[in-house]
Amino acid sequence: MLEIRNISKTFNPGTINEKKALSDLSLTLKDGDFVTVIGGNGAGKSTLLNAVAGVWPVDSGSILLDGEDITALPEHKRAKYIGRVFQDPMMGTAPNMQMEENLALALRRGQKRGLRWGVTKAERQEYREKLKTLGLGLEDRMTVKVGLLSGGQRQALTLLMASLRKPKLLLLDEHTAALDPATAAKVLELSDQIVEENGLTALMITHNMTDAIKHGNRLIMMDQGRIILDIEGEDKKHLTKKDLMDKFAQVAGYQLDSDETLLTKN
Repeated sequence: MLEIRNISKTFNPGTINEKKALSDLSLTLKDGDFVTVIGGNGAGKSTLLNAVAGVWPVDSGSILLDGEDITALPEHKRAKYIGRVFQDPMMGTAPNMQMEENLALALRRGQKRGLRWGVTKAERQEYREKLKTLGLGLEDRMTVKVGLLSGGQRQALTLLMASLRKPKLLLLDEHTAALDPATAAKVLELSDQIVEENGLTALMITHNMTDAIKHGNRLIMMDQGRIILDIEGEDKKHLTKKDLMDKFAQVAGYQLDSDETLLTKN
């Protein structure tokens, strides 16, 4: 479903602030893969997601989605195929619009807009049923402005919006980092549910080793713009946090003490 071939990206080349964010990176995701991505600050995780989403162009290499070369495709055109949930609960929605209006915008993503009624009666019923599956009572608040929702409620809504048209690829960009632990666990549970029910291919960035191990069918770890670990199948099912830290030490050449070390690593 996603094929990344030897992509590289350097910011501020030729200056004192030069930073090689991605270094000849290759990655292939099969249809239905749910891949968690972990690594320290500066490892290249966000750069990888932004390159796939088309936020900025890569310096070299190519990106294919479902067999189509999208390397030169601008971000707004990739949005037709890619759903994304951001770290900041304030992003990904229009806070001054109602929930049902936000869902209507998501349903029309990638389509031509015309002068017709914004939310039809049939759509309103569909949104109600979809919201009900979240188990948060949002189906009874569809006319509430999104800006009045809590961070967890908004992330749950954004997840639903991102998957409404069944994207070819779902990007989850540390989408629970700004939430409290209980809310984060609920949003991750909903993420698993939405990915599984819709048969989505997903790429999820996280700083939390436990979450990276627990969720998805495959785990990759990045360091200095490269993928240094790629674990899937039975190996991932039996993976422990200690195993992951030991494997990292073997490949990267230094030992991780905890998630906090991973979070603050430059």
